[in-house]
Amino acid sequence: MATRRVLVFASSSATPFLNHNKNTYFLASRSSLARRFSLFPASGSYIGCGFQKWQNGGGIFHESASIDSTAIVEVGAVVHSESVVGGNVHIGSGTIVGPSVSIAHSTQIGFNVALSNCCIGDSCVIHNGVCIGQDGFGFYVDGDGNMIKKPQMLNVVIGNQVEIGANTCIDRGSWRDTVIGDNSKIDNLVQIGHNVVIGRNCMLCGQVGIAGSATIGDYVTMGGRVAVRDHVSIVSKVRLAATSCVTKSIKEPGDYGGFPAVPIHKWRRQIARSSRHR
Repeated sequence: MATRRVLVFASSSATPFLNHNKNTYFLASRSSLARRFSLFPASGSYIGCGFQKWQNGGGIFHESASIDSTAIVEVGAVVHSESVVGGNVHIGSGTIVGPSVSIAHSTQIGFNVALSNCCIGDSCVIHNGVCIGQDGFGFYVDGDGNMIKKPQMLNVVIGNQVEIGANTCIDRGSWRDTVIGDNSKIDNLVQIGHNVVIGRNCMLCGQVGIAGSATIGDYVTMGGRVAVRDHVSIVSKVRLAATSCVTKSIKEPGDYGGFPAVPIHKWRRQIARSSRHR
């Protein structure tokens, strides 16, 4: 019978034997104990519950998933049911591709990424620890004072050639899909709430936070730690200085800064007046 290599924890009664074999592993047969220690049987070809080992990288995939033969799914990565993985996609170890996720060709997925309820375009780069497609933060208080969660049932749509930095989170939509436009670049530790729509060629620097249902045009740049309130809109070709806070819609292109964000020349006058009064 085939065997697997597992680490067996023995009771104190076995101490003399363990002391004699401190640097060895023990072989266990394919018993229920052995199955708890490994997802893979000795043959490596069948995992169970519809999952199989992907030969190009050693990860596992559900038999109902569609994966191009050129895709790499590294050891420790999992592709769930009904998902689609295009040609030359690389999925790093520890990444979970949830059910019905679509990843277009030549996209690179880093380590420990969580993808659910999303569609990712061509030639994207998704760095380590990114979470895409989880529920948005939506609650209301009912007549009895209970906190009730609003349904979060829609998706995230990521365009082509988008880059998303490490540990960024992008929530799925509730009344419309969350969208990131083509060629937009997002830094580390960015939070994008549910129903947000971001246009093409936008740049979001580290720790930007965009609340739910905001609409961002094309060619918008946000410096570090910019905050955008929910349900506001920002027209195309706006640049926001670091730590600015957008509390109402911006309808004219240009440079803005401050809290609340105002045209940059007005913000600079505010700073100058504040400095004189110190």
